[in-house]
Amino acid sequence: MALDLTNYERKTQEAVMAFWGNREKAKQKQIEIGTTDQGERAGVTGGINMDGFISLVIDIVKANGLAHAQIHEKRAVLTLPGYFRPTKLWDLLVMDKGELIAAIELKSQVGPSFGNNFNNRTEEAIGTAHDFWTAYKYDAFGKQPMPFVGWMMLVEDAPGSQRPVRDAAPHFPVFPEFQGASYQKRYDVLCERLVKEQLYTSAAVMTSPRSAVTTGENNHLSDLTSFKTFVATLAGHAAAQAVRLE
Repeated sequence: MALDLTNYERKTQEAVMAFWGNREKAKQKQIEIGTTDQGERAGVTGGINMDGFISLVIDIVKANGLAHAQIHEKRAVLTLPGYFRPTKLWDLLVMDKGELIAAIELKSQVGPSFGNNFNNRTEEAIGTAHDFWTAYKYDAFGKQPMPFVGWMMLVEDAPGSQRPVRDAAPHFPVFPEFQGASYQKRYDVLCERLVKEQLYTSAAVMTSPRSAVTTGENNHLSDLTSFKTFVATLAGHAAAQAVRLE
């Protein structure tokens, strides 16, 4: 089964440029109107930073056999039932013929507070997946094949995310993979283990410097956690579902 990843690299570069451009526009707008929500947080609360990646994911789904699927990207229709909590709001849902085909989270982290944000994102990703699969186990989405569940993180490529980080664990040793690892490397390990532990169908970490607003520059840390692997896995899942539901 041939997968369609047409123009994947160009669309990824465009998504990266839009990410940095939207952040800057949001920050400047809030500064101009004199709100207190300025600086880095202003770029986060703009709410449209990852729209380019959402568009790319939609293109991948449609190009691989699910052109008529119901793809939800508006807040009012992004909620799924949970097991340990009533509901969870996702970033993108794909439905076809009453079945949940994919549920996707698209996140970002820009400095300077990489440490606290990494821990928060990690706990959120693990908790979301555990809640989702428990709900699936108890037929919260009906009796259906396993959907694609994806988690993607874009991290600013900056000194704060590149430099080695020391940890203090006085009672037991930290796993070797984390000892002296940068926050970029920690995200790489996180994504690898999210997939190996079957918490997510695919998990990716992408790094990009702020200068990419004009170049679309982006990089990955390993093949397993690359964005290309993420979209290829999604394309394969969409193609398989299209054949099954035809």
